[in-house]
Amino acid sequence: MFKENKINKRLKKLEQHLKHENPILSEVVQNFRELDRISRKLGFLQREESHAIRTPWWPLISILGIYSAGKSTFINNFLQYDLQDVGIQAVDDKFSVICFTNDDKERVLPGLALDADPRFPLYKISRAIEEVAVGEGEHIDAYLQLKTCPSKMLRGKILIDSPGFDADAQRTSTLRITDHIIDLSDLVLVFFDARHPETGSMRDTLEHLVKTTVNRRDSNKFLYILNQIDVTANEDNLEEVFAAWQRALAQYGLTAGRSYAIYSKDSSIPFENEDVRVRFEGKRQADTGAIYSRIQQVGVERAYRIVGMLEQTAQMLKQDVVALLQRFIERWRRKVLWLEGAILAGLVAAFLALTIWGGYWEGLSLNLPLLDLVTRNNYTKLGALAILIAVAGYGHFSIRRWAAGKVKKKLLAEIKDPDLLPNYQRALHKNSRWWRSLFFPNPAGWGRRTAAGLAKVVEDSNAYIQKLNDEYTNPSGEEKNELSIEELAAGDSKRPNLGRIESENTLRVDTGPGNRLISANRKD
Repeated sequence: MFKENKINKRLKKLEQHLKHENPILSEVVQNFRELDRISRKLGFLQREESHAIRTPWWPLISILGIYSAGKSTFINNFLQYDLQDVGIQAVDDKFSVICFTNDDKERVLPGLALDADPRFPLYKISRAIEEVAVGEGEHIDAYLQLKTCPSKMLRGKILIDSPGFDADAQRTSTLRITDHIIDLSDLVLVFFDARHPETGSMRDTLEHLVKTTVNRRDSNKFLYILNQIDVTANEDNLEEVFAAWQRALAQYGLTAGRSYAIYSKDSSIPFENEDVRVRFEGKRQADTGAIYSRIQQVGVERAYRIVGMLEQTAQMLKQDVVALLQRFIERWRRKVLWLEGAILAGLVAAFLALTIWGGYWEGLSLNLPLLDLVTRNNYTKLGALAILIAVAGYGHFSIRRWAAGKVKKKLLAEIKDPDLLPNYQRALHKNSRWWRSLFFPNPAGWGRRTAAGLAKVVEDSNAYIQKLNDEYTNPSGEEKNELSIEELAAGDSKRPNLGRIESENTLRVDTGPGNRLISANRKD
């Protein structure tokens, strides 16, 4: 982990970079600093941690799908560079994070480069792997690799290529990484094979990649792609295959969303009928162009995602963290008071029973054999009182500790995100320290000022959304001199690993005979 001064330096560098790329996001960093301050007061973050480091600041595009679905071929076509190996069976058995380099050739770096660098997605993913597969966290290189590529199409974005999903050998750790990648991504391309639109080998994949994403709030970031449709050309049954694929998706609840049908022109089978070739080529150009256009817009979606994560983090601190701490304090206080009351009542009842049975009561007067020794002088009285306080104090703090452990265990079992468990444990520990009174109404570090600070962050996040809308939309149709959204969101940037990224005004993609230009600074 980084020391606080190193985190501050990293945040300052991030702010300086964003001032040139997207000034709005530069302001967002300041709000993340405020969230860090509040989180540390609550005990949720350590001094060397930051919410900003947990936030992926680079546009992320993940490419998922079953084995032999043509993912690698699609990546090579998009990059206009032969980076990924291709074949009829799954070739890459690792998650590949692909980013730009100024070098003239590609490089392959071990998974440790991703697991240990907070600038990249999948930072500290080894912890999550270890939780679902004991011992596998140490073998991070067996799951991840970092690839660098000199293709200009990668400037301003990061691609994440997944290994092919094999229904017969899906490992829990692989699916854990997949879920993490989906959460981080700005765009998710899910590939299916037109040769097997509804076979049994796709069932596990459909259930995990489709059923689990239907009810997500960000479900619009998923594009479902039926690849290699050229195999249907000779029988000219593309519509039937596409319909069968749609039915397979509908079985898992996906009845809406963007679906595409494409194939690679470079690796397609020969077309026997010219009319069929023209029709398929038109479909390929239209859908491939739409997918490429969506890829070029991830910078815009990245800006909204980061602002959204700012608000979500603020809401999480208030609605989840503070609420859980308040529940802990209430349950802890109730359990301690109830238990101490029961013990005290039991001791009093036992004392009365023993003294009455022993005949030490004369009316309302109690005459114990050793009472005279205790009350002989002030020293004996103080000594007896000190012993009584020590015993009572030991019992009280033992009960506090036991009750806190019981309540913590139940509340921590409700935490669904394993990555946040250590944070909740620290916050709960801070609120159950021995000097914390049971009767403090608020969690440690929570008060009017911290509540106002969170409210200010939420208010600022709404203001940032309005600023982004002002940059991206122009309902009045008035001329604007500001930079376009693509220039703001995908302009001059510095890749997190290698080389400086310079913004491009236009991006050329091969979508068929002749080249189609997708403008990176077009105005609506």
